[in-house]
Amino acid sequence: MINREEYPATHSVVVSMQCDKCKKTYTVEDVGGLETQEFHHIMFKGGYGSVFGDGARVDCDLCQHCLYEMIKDCYRDVSVKEL
Repeated sequence: MINREEYPATHSVVVSMQCDKCKKTYTVEDVGGLETQEFHHIMFKGGYGSVFGDGARVDCDLCQHCLYEMIKDCYRDVSVKEL
């Protein structure tokens, strides 16, 4: 027999996001939620010899505007073009 206990469900809901570069906070209601949909979360662990540190856990949240400013001179658009 399996005996169970019921526990109330807990959850969290994102209500805003803050860019780690410009520090601007966007709520999910801003521009119909488009700004928060375009946030970019970077997460990785530094490897041996990494400039971030061996085993360092790196997290960064960037708004689309800051990310664009940071990579605008080196990104590639590789989307499929129609003929």
